[in-house]
Amino acid sequence: RVYRTSGRADVHAFLTDAVRRAGARVLYASPHTRAPVYLGIEVSETERIGLLCYPFRCTGRAIRNRPADEHRAQIRYGAEETWVEEHPLGIDIAAVDVTAVLGVHVEAAIFIGLDPLLYDPLPMGISIEFKSHHLQSTLQKSWHVWQRPNRAGLVRATARAEAGLETVVAFTAERLIDYIRLEREASSLALDPLLRERAAVAAATRATSLGTRHMLEDLFHVRSEEMLDIISKRKRLQMAVRGGVAEHHLKGALSRDPEVMHVEEIDTDGPPDVRATLRRGGHVVGVECKNGEEHGYADGAGRVEVQKTRSSKGDPASRYYRPDQFDVLAVCLWPQGGGPPRFVYRKSRDLARHPQFPDRLAVMHRVTDAWPASLAAALG
Repeated sequence: RVYRTSGRADVHAFLTDAVRRAGARVLYASPHTRAPVYLGIEVSETERIGLLCYPFRCTGRAIRNRPADEHRAQIRYGAEETWVEEHPLGIDIAAVDVTAVLGVHVEAAIFIGLDPLLYDPLPMGISIEFKSHHLQSTLQKSWHVWQRPNRAGLVRATARAEAGLETVVAFTAERLIDYIRLEREASSLALDPLLRERAAVAAATRATSLGTRHMLEDLFHVRSEEMLDIISKRKRLQMAVRGGVAEHHLKGALSRDPEVMHVEEIDTDGPPDVRATLRRGGHVVGVECKNGEEHGYADGAGRVEVQKTRSSKGDPASRYYRPDQFDVLAVCLWPQGGGPPRFVYRKSRDLARHPQFPDRLAVMHRVTDAWPASLAAALG
């Protein structure tokens, strides 16, 4: 959504001036009468950044029955009667532009950086409180990181963060580019609040960048070679990485498919892994990805295991998928002689059922030459 705004010219001016104070140049800025604000930023001859910023005013005005040393960012756009609707953030699926949710404290001359992954959709009408000592630490050090409770409320039945904590990064204007770089890397890695805090603390003393070292190397204090060695020695890690790599290759395969118009990774627990939009009819298809083996049976047929890692307590059927949890199963087949994988597809309703739970899918499935090599062919 694009929201009409008023009375925010000073917030807009503080944001654009912060770009200059951080040593960069504003190439383009959308007007202060609209939110979010889009900025085209030139950091150097070799680095340009597109920033989609959701700025919210911070104040320190005294409120009755509230602590005297409290400041707050108010998450509010649009008319109050619209706050009950969904307000999703704009996210660049190509991961070129960076999305930021910022509290802007013009009077104190600081920013409050919130986690876009937790604030999508925007929880309209709430306030994010912080104390005067947070403000003072930010002014003294230019960069201050802490975790605040993230609890369920009257509108939201569960906390946005699973652990009940979220990471907040407060910074002064000259650190804006450092924060944007941190957000670019943290969002691309989908860091949880704990890892986000560690990354933000590390960024306090170094400018984040797209240098020769990957962010995870600094985050875990290991070289990339050591990280690969750790993975190679742990079977569970290998399985998790193998699954993630298969999903990566699936997204690439679908992106190259002329019958597919758009591909979106779904980074949540539970199926599907990918959502694909077909060119013909614009149909949206949920695709679950699993690794398979090309030569799993004596007759040459491959096989694929389709079940979750563990079941819920007291419900043995919960480990098995329901056919309606995804539309198509994509099986990643790795050639025994090496080389890139290929994919075959099968509609979930055509998969065999579990012998004990007829409403669930079986665990093992035979992968034969009858399985189509394209998503559109599998859908018929």
